[in-house]
Amino acid sequence: MRILIVGAGIAGPTLAYWLARAGHQPTLVERAPELRSGGYLVDFWGAGFDVADRMGIVPELQRRGYVIPEARAVDRTGRRLASIRSSSIMGAAGHYVSVARADLAATIYAAIGGAAELILDDTVIGIDDHGEGVHVAFERGPSRDFDLVVGADGLHSRVRQLVFGSDEQFERSQHIVVAVFDLPGYQPRDELVAVMYAEVGFQVVRVSLRDDVTMVVITARHDGALPLHDRAAQQGLLRARLAGAGWETAAMLEAMPRSVTFYFDAASQIRMPAWTRGRVALVGDAAACPSLLAGQGSALAMVESYVLAAELMAADGDHATAFARYQSRLGPFVKSKQDGARRLGVAFAPRNRLDVVTRNTAMRLMGLPKVADLVMGRSFHDAIDLPAFSPA
Repeated sequence: MRILIVGAGIAGPTLAYWLARAGHQPTLVERAPELRSGGYLVDFWGAGFDVADRMGIVPELQRRGYVIPEARAVDRTGRRLASIRSSSIMGAAGHYVSVARADLAATIYAAIGGAAELILDDTVIGIDDHGEGVHVAFERGPSRDFDLVVGADGLHSRVRQLVFGSDEQFERSQHIVVAVFDLPGYQPRDELVAVMYAEVGFQVVRVSLRDDVTMVVITARHDGALPLHDRAAQQGLLRARLAGAGWETAAMLEAMPRSVTFYFDAASQIRMPAWTRGRVALVGDAAACPSLLAGQGSALAMVESYVLAAELMAADGDHATAFARYQSRLGPFVKSKQDGARRLGVAFAPRNRLDVVTRNTAMRLMGLPKVADLVMGRSFHDAIDLPAFSPA
């Protein structure tokens, strides 16, 4: 089948890889003029790691990525409050890695090996599902016909808007904004340690990366509209929200305008009763964004793409059956991840002083290996059996 995939981030290229393996003809279309570079660090484990292993890309992800062995909580003076070893939660098997989102995307795309058509600097503006196929209008290129269309175009999905309805129907705000930016030459550095500082309403994290770069992650409570396309206004919002904060926050905010990359968005979830309609399906954040607070959005995107491709193969091209199996197999699993992310909001941006005390106490307790595995271990071990993928 000719299958259009809108979005060349994580979910889209993963789907293209497996569809090509099954003998389909995938076409990727990406709004950006080139495949994206830079981007924030994502933690990668669980079933998504298993999908990457089946693709043969784990060694490259480990080469490009990082293993962050320690997360350290500090107070406003920099005094250590707690320390958690990642091995106490995930074990010593090595089935996890932290990797720049763009490096993950580039590695997946390289694995396709030219088996998918790629269209850059374009996107869809019209989708006409007439039952026997889908007629797609593009913003720049000529209209084309496909057998199926898959939206892998993220939290603010154009495909979802065109086929399923406005964002307001499905987006559930966490009332938290997320900013991620890289600072070259920032001091001090704590190599391979995620250092975290939280007070009422916000958390600031820094992680030292290669080439003398430090990644800063800020999560802060915010209600109301966001300046999604105005970087100066976004940075002004952060400065206002974190005014007077302790630790190294003032220095980070002062350096922020010189950042190499800058990401800013709401920590929202996408909750939909169905991820498919007719000959159109959604994967990744377009279908069921768990929010950045889940820490597993990229891995979940790969799982969803793999399962969709596997179900299409198992159904021998019967898309209606494949779509139904895709939803039923993953629906409860993804919902559990989203529910877990909602509960984590108080850790990323405590609502009050009691939340701060509870967060810090929990982190101290999780410094004990058995407690860490009891409290968090289940979140890092996905209870899902991936279907087999055996193309003819």
